[in-house]
Amino acid sequence: MEPFLIRSISSCLPVEPEKRGNYMDYNKNSLLTALIEKGVKIPNPSSVEIGEGVDINLISSEDVTIHSGCKIFGKKTLIMPGVKLGGRSPVTIKNCQLGKNVELKGGYFEESTFLDSANMGDGAEVREGCLLEEEANGAHTVGLKQTILLPFVTLGSLINFCDILMAGGTSRANHSEVGSSYIHFNYTPNQDKATASLIGDVVQGVMLNRPPIFLGGQGGLVGPSRIGYGTIIAAGVIYRGDCPQGHKLLMGKEPQKEDMDFYPGLYWSVKRRATNCIEYIANIIALRQWYLIVRVKFYQESEMEKLLYEGAIEKLEIIFNERVKRFKALANKMEKSIELYKSIMGDKASEELLNQKRELFENIQEMENGFNECQSYSGDQKKKDEFLENIDATIQKIGNDYIKVIQNLNQNNLEVGASWLLSIVEKTRDKIMKYLPSFI
Repeated sequence: MEPFLIRSISSCLPVEPEKRGNYMDYNKNSLLTALIEKGVKIPNPSSVEIGEGVDINLISSEDVTIHSGCKIFGKKTLIMPGVKLGGRSPVTIKNCQLGKNVELKGGYFEESTFLDSANMGDGAEVREGCLLEEEANGAHTVGLKQTILLPFVTLGSLINFCDILMAGGTSRANHSEVGSSYIHFNYTPNQDKATASLIGDVVQGVMLNRPPIFLGGQGGLVGPSRIGYGTIIAAGVIYRGDCPQGHKLLMGKEPQKEDMDFYPGLYWSVKRRATNCIEYIANIIALRQWYLIVRVKFYQESEMEKLLYEGAIEKLEIIFNERVKRFKALANKMEKSIELYKSIMGDKASEELLNQKRELFENIQEMENGFNECQSYSGDQKKKDEFLENIDATIQKIGNDYIKVIQNLNQNNLEVGASWLLSIVEKTRDKIMKYLPSFI
């Protein structure tokens, strides 16, 4: 036998126990060794990579398991007790914050925050700016970006669900759900992404008392759209409208339209698109205030909890900035659209549509300033104070579990809270719409 073959075979043979040494002898880096020594379960340490920027003080040693092939990067990465990574295939995380008992079974996760007991199946790709609240979850092969899932929302498999907020349901047994092979269409032929959709809303969604929403499998939603609670979109339907009132079974039956000429840069209508964008941003502002004023009460017991909370706030700021940026990009396309529209339609051009486009284009800087100003508005003071009294009294009575506290508020408490958040949405909407008088 050739010498090099002898060496190759011998290198694969088991190492005798007395020759193995301790972890320091075969671990790839000192960070990995330190995690093992502090009690993190790493069954196959030689296959795991811990980036140099990772602060191991932000990785709990309490019932944390990191399986084979996982990679952990980023100085902002936080891993709290009970987290399981890579149970089905390798997981890569970069600057993510993972709350208690989060499980990421396989895939890539970047710049996103997962609150307690959120989980994702194998093959996930969760990109920047996602916030999954308690027990929100997805099956295998789910793609997310700039997505917010409120508690209990469940995604099936093979889903692309970017630029969306989804709420609905009252518990893990009664939750909003998206069927397998579903797409949120968030990019237009005119190359804009002012297309974020509200499935439910913030005002009622955070109260955990609304009927669930169901989006049937093998279907899609064309953003920007607004879908109300209790809505079912039938399987196989590509839905292109709005149903904010909810409680409908949407079959997606539309008259077949004839093929028509396509003019790059031309928008035949802008009112629905713009108003849905404004409504989405207003809801993000309200959700941020919910975190600043209500959620903060539940993240004060440890430094890890505070960092998890800060991660969630950061994601809301990322989403707000992205949505304003996309809204501005849409508005700046109106100048070209006006010229195209007039050249095509001539004397038949709609003056109302022209006015809408002009207002959107000419007032975008004032609207951006308005959005930024509304970020500091904390809503109706009287209603806010009354709701916070109810929250504090419930915490005092049953403890500091966020989900249990919200579920134990009575109907009047919930209505007061929703009315308070609605005042934030309405303030934002009214402030922006004053620059768009022809939209009203």
